[in-house]
Amino acid sequence: MRGVKSFNYRPSSTPPFTNHLSLFWAKGKRFLEGTEKEYRTNLSPLTFFSCFFPANLLSLRLQIFISFMAKASDIKNGNFLRFSGELVQVEEFLHRTPGNLRAFYQARMRNVKTGKLVEYRFRTDEEVNIARVETSNYQYLYDDGSGLVVMDNDTYDQHSVPKELFGPAVKFLKEGMNVIVAFESGEPIMGTVPASAELEVTYTEPAVKGDTSSGALKNATVETGAEIKVPLFINIGDKIKVDTATGAYVERAKG
Repeated sequence: MRGVKSFNYRPSSTPPFTNHLSLFWAKGKRFLEGTEKEYRTNLSPLTFFSCFFPANLLSLRLQIFISFMAKASDIKNGNFLRFSGELVQVEEFLHRTPGNLRAFYQARMRNVKTGKLVEYRFRTDEEVNIARVETSNYQYLYDDGSGLVVMDNDTYDQHSVPKELFGPAVKFLKEGMNVIVAFESGEPIMGTVPASAELEVTYTEPAVKGDTSSGALKNATVETGAEIKVPLFINIGDKIKVDTATGAYVERAKG
């Protein structure tokens, strides 16, 4: 990896494990020192042994490569960074060379938890912490009260994901829909619903006969409980396509 220099572990003494594990740790240190030109990470004895022993033996699953150090020049749009103790996603990253001044990178980043935009100017040789985020497709199963239970479409593992990670669009989410969930260190950090959803209208006032007002809208409730505006010709039982980002009616569902 470009910009990666050395390991950043500083064990003060032999880890307080049994004799054979301590010996294994010493051998592991020598192995890691031999790869210091390629990787850099914070490494604890427990993290090291989790790579070689089953997760149930340690009662938790840890990964060494949660993040890696790199140079600002390695950043790409869409990367996740550990910035000022917070997880942010890079939305815009531009190289600037203002006259005779030193070149720099102007970044616009969004805080994953708060949604707040952050502007920052990186030096070209500044070290950054690029987070290792895993994204996968999941099927939404049900609301368990504290979160939304989703299932990995490949492994069938189930996870409970906080509703707020999906933002306002969560009100258009119905059981069986596919969503995208991003994890960092085993914790869900971001959820995305499809750009549009086909939903059945469960309640709306009937259109007034003869009312042909162009662009006129009325209130309607869809099967997820969300309320939106629909054209006058839409009736109860109709299926419509809704833009999940804006909540706007798109069209009557085909088929």
